[in-house]
Amino acid sequence: MEHVVIIGNGISGITAARHIRKLSDKKITVVSAETDYFFSRTALMYVYMGHMKFEHTQPYENWFWKKNSIDLKKGYVKSVDTDANTLLFADGSNLTYDKLIIATGSKPNKFGWPGQDLKQVQGLYSKQDLDKLEANAPDNTVCKRAVIVGGGLIGIEMAEMLRTRDIPITFLVREDSFWNGVLPQQESNMLNKHIVDHHIDLRLGVNLKQINDDGNGNVKSIVIAETDEEIECNVVGLTAGVSPNIDFIKESKIETGRGVKVNRLLETNINNVYAIGDCAEQHEGIGERRPIEAVWYTGRMMGEALARTICGTPTEYKPGHWFNSAKFLDIEYQTYGWVWAKPKENEGRFYWEHSDGNKCIHINYDKNSKKFIGINNFGIRMRHEVFDRWLTEERSVDYVLEHLKDANFDPEFYSQYEKEIVAKYNNENNTNIKVKSKSWKRIFA
Repeated sequence: MEHVVIIGNGISGITAARHIRKLSDKKITVVSAETDYFFSRTALMYVYMGHMKFEHTQPYENWFWKKNSIDLKKGYVKSVDTDANTLLFADGSNLTYDKLIIATGSKPNKFGWPGQDLKQVQGLYSKQDLDKLEANAPDNTVCKRAVIVGGGLIGIEMAEMLRTRDIPITFLVREDSFWNGVLPQQESNMLNKHIVDHHIDLRLGVNLKQINDDGNGNVKSIVIAETDEEIECNVVGLTAGVSPNIDFIKESKIETGRGVKVNRLLETNINNVYAIGDCAEQHEGIGERRPIEAVWYTGRMMGEALARTICGTPTEYKPGHWFNSAKFLDIEYQTYGWVWAKPKENEGRFYWEHSDGNKCIHINYDKNSKKFIGINNFGIRMRHEVFDRWLTEERSVDYVLEHLKDANFDPEFYSQYEKEIVAKYNNENNTNIKVKSKSWKRIFA
């Protein structure tokens, strides 16, 4: 019986295991050094915030794995011998495979800062990181101040977590405006204000110089590179991005760049070795997508596609139109299609912001053809399936605005802003678009 071994029990690896089981009777072993069972990584923050217990983040009961003949092995893979089709573990044991799937995810970036390995310095990615934060910052008597280094999605999540325990936060962001490498200036400015309004000490355009030791291996303070200002703190969160977790294969024959190099079938340069999820790097990006995407849903899609390939139906990974969602403290964010930080030469932009400063939309379109390219939504929920269809159908920006009610997914009795949005667009573009009533037929067409 063919033995498929999967290193990593995150969304990518477990999706591959589940779908291989649906399609075949192959022997499946999932290897992980992190936890015994699969859990939802995106829910870790809610455990710390007291909204759920860790066991609530596990989508499957513990008996699920045995019932579905998926073997689980706890262990740290030290190296891979692709000539002998063997994994070598840190404890000296080994495991042979017929097909190997590398799905080891990401690890927090470190940039050689002095003090970065002190006990109270950590990322926010793994279950171990959650446990460490619970120990390092149980309350504001133990942690009198935390410093977060890095202005991305993980950084803002850590800030939200610490705020629930009334721990003061200083937030160091290298860019001159929050996440402005991804967001246009208007949205970035809105988030700057929102962060400060939540009593977070936001420092823009600064870098970490060093983390100081109190003499006992604990964090005493940090120093800002540009000013040499010292800020006393007890915890430092390193959230300056992530990188593929592939150190254990660097000495193998598997081709790597930043991640494990794969083709559209998610195959590596070694026969019967594959990579999926955050650790996989496409030889070339797909369309406008980056070669590495550390995004939950793309990992799931890779797992499904690879399962079909391994079970005899070669299937290319096709992620479709870009989308993503997140939450910035009290503001929900969704993006569909492409709204780059800076518009390209042929692009037109339309921006609307509510007077409360917590809601906006930003639409990107082709100046000449008026074809809709993408939208950012902040504080207004929009339907993914509607925008995905409009992008596929290459609808015009006028059509999107005319039918914007069809995309609105806010609960009943929430305020609606379509007329206000379209009125601003008409005024700026000398058009006369009328907002059409919501049509369930169009929504679910």
